[in-house]
Amino acid sequence: MNTKNKKKYYITTPIYYPSGAWHIGHCYTTVACDAIARFKRMQGYEVFYLTGTDEHGQKILKNATEKGITPIEFVNPLVENIKELWSVLDISYDGFIRTTDEFHKKAVQNIFTRLYEKGDIYKSVYKGKYCAPCETFLTETQLKDGNCPDCNREVNDAEEEAYFFRLSKYGEQIKKHLSETDFLVPKARANEMIKFIEAGLEDLAVTRTSFDWGVKVPFDEKHVIYVWIDALSNYITALGHFGKENGECSVMCEPRDKKTNNNTTLHSPLSTLQFWPADLHMMAKEITRFHAIIWPAILLSLELSLPKQIYSHGWILFDGGKMSKSVGNVVDPFILSERYSADALRYFLLSELSYGQDSNYSSEQFLTKVNSDLVNDLGNLTKRTLSMVKQYFKGKVKIGKETEHCKDFIEKVNALNGQVDEKIKDNDVAKAISTIFSLISHSNKYIDLTAPWALNKEGKFDLLSSVLFNLLEAIRVSSTLLKPFLTKTPSRIFEAIKIKEPTDFKKALHNPKGSYNVGTNEAVMLFPRLDIKKELEELASLAE
Repeated sequence: MNTKNKKKYYITTPIYYPSGAWHIGHCYTTVACDAIARFKRMQGYEVFYLTGTDEHGQKILKNATEKGITPIEFVNPLVENIKELWSVLDISYDGFIRTTDEFHKKAVQNIFTRLYEKGDIYKSVYKGKYCAPCETFLTETQLKDGNCPDCNREVNDAEEEAYFFRLSKYGEQIKKHLSETDFLVPKARANEMIKFIEAGLEDLAVTRTSFDWGVKVPFDEKHVIYVWIDALSNYITALGHFGKENGECSVMCEPRDKKTNNNTTLHSPLSTLQFWPADLHMMAKEITRFHAIIWPAILLSLELSLPKQIYSHGWILFDGGKMSKSVGNVVDPFILSERYSADALRYFLLSELSYGQDSNYSSEQFLTKVNSDLVNDLGNLTKRTLSMVKQYFKGKVKIGKETEHCKDFIEKVNALNGQVDEKIKDNDVAKAISTIFSLISHSNKYIDLTAPWALNKEGKFDLLSSVLFNLLEAIRVSSTLLKPFLTKTPSRIFEAIKIKEPTDFKKALHNPKGSYNVGTNEAVMLFPRLDIKKELEELASLAE
């Protein structure tokens, strides 16, 4: 594949901390990034989509010690489990990085040495507050009601020899960037970060000596490089930056499942280096400060370009509180995917979390949305249309006579691509998918408005053929644009309407068909209707 002249797009999730069962709170960022990555691929971009795991730190050492095993023995099964989850959810990542990867550890040591040699890292003693769950040193002014500003938990007094990074040196430069650009969105998050800087930015402790599970400082091995220089650097070490000879190492790129119709993409270290700067870092709001202040400061010190944009999304709330392993209110994505399909879970996650806002999860809300949108709207539209094409024309229709209703409808179909593209450019995945479903809903209303059964009774077969043709066009276009969001269902629809599954938007959306021959087989049922009361009882029993 010749990618020399292709536009490049680099998108990342945060790297996830393997400390227990994975839940749908972890899934949102990964599924949203996957939808954007797939969308960009279908627009013709060469995409590099990175995810992974953050495996060092005091919490992991503590958990492993309590179980009587080594830290790597503790994290390995959890890493395999999250890879299995991403497979279940059909996540098309190009690279999966672990902070325990040898190439990453060597690159982090090179980065630390570079920062030290520049004079931006120095040795001193840390004395202040420490949040163990977040593994974060904090000053008194950073506390919120005496607690950690990120997780709201209690903090402890700490005193320890440490190397410090001159974060304060870059405060004004980062503040200016946050103020004058769309570097961090939504804008309300940028304003929060600006206020945080204005409150006083102090230098950052970046090593620990009280435990040894992590990357050692190469010139002072009693010190372990602290979590944020280690973890945040993954976005560049995965591409080969600061590897031996600056590019020898790059993250292993894993082939994708051929059944998903995604081309296997393998990148050489040389090509992956060229993906920086990242087009989009996406993460939940509680780690925004580290990405929007600490990470830019590290990059400025390294004299590397800043990411083009950071998107900080809200939380999925359960019974009014943040979904969290420590609270014990997690929802098992394996169960939801197996019982209702990965597409059903992907759809709920992508459509429910509004841009920058928190969203609630309840099993009843999930099941109701599956019935209303996937069964009633998408499923019903496909089944009704195919049934009428087979009943009235033995499966064959073409463009015929049109009314004003038909012209208005086709204009809506033709406008869909541009509307969805605008929402993706804004990282508003919920609005993008709801725009597609607006056309699907409108298509069902178009059936009621044109009344094909009446046209058949009146013998207006030319107009009837045109109406049904327009409906198939709406199904084809909406299914094409749904491919990045629902990865299995569109394939079934293309098979049902007897067309080749599209692999890019340009060819599919700018070459309308002149006729359809869908055959006379029984119409496909995309999603079974759910008995919500029965399913709620079943889910409750599974959770026990």
